[in-house]
This record gives sequence, structure tokens and C-alpha cells, in this order.
Amino acid sequence: MPQQRNALTELVKAHVGEGRRMSTREFAAAAVDAESDWTPSKSLVGKIIGGQGYNITPQLVSAIAAGLGIDREIVAAAAHLQVIGYTEVELTKGAPAKLIKIIGADASTDKAQAVAERWEREA
Repeated sequence: MPQQRNALTELVKAHVGEGRRMSTREFAAAAVDAESDWTPSKSLVGKIIGGQGYNITPQLVSAIAAGLGIDREIVAAAAHLQVIGYTEVELTKGAPAKLIKIIGADASTDKAQAVAERWEREA
């Protein structure tokens, strides 16, 4: 059974908003999809960090990656986890594993906690 969580939302909320590394205005200015020059509006960024519904598109994934300075592959893994989910095995390697570590797997489930502790021991 796939595990899901609002990973893309969590990823953005961890870095953007009041008391965070970037304001919504700063993030919206930095978050630009290099291919199309598309950038999310401040209101879309507000929806994301507010946990409201929004559409996840390839342009949004690229823009978030640019805005946060995180590899697109990790941001895409967050989008995948939020929309589709991953199996437990898929969460143990590659971008999904890095993502879980970034968004704090230790706060989610016992299984995720065990995985995060194992990664810490192996690091």
C-alpha cells in the first residue's frame, strides 16, 4: 500500500512564509521555471503554504526547485509522494529517501521513524 503525505506542501512550508528563510514575495521572485520562465504568483505560494488545494504541474515543480535551491528530482519526488504516493521500498533510496529526510520523516510514522534512524546510522 502506497504511503502518502502532503510532501510538496511540507517542503515549501519548511522554507517559505512568516518566520521562515524566505517571504512569499521573495520566494515567488526566485521560483522561476527555467524552461518556460513561468513563476508562481504570491497568491499561489500563499495557497501552498496555507495547505489549500492547488494543481501540481511540471512548471510548478521546476519553479519550486529553483526557488528553494533544491534538486528538481527531490521536488518531483515530493510532488509524486503528495499526488500518487510511494511504496515503503521506494522510500528507502534515491530522491524519495532524500526527500523524506528533508521533510522530517521522524515526525510521521513509526516505519518512517525507523527508516530515518537507519539513515542517520549509515550517514
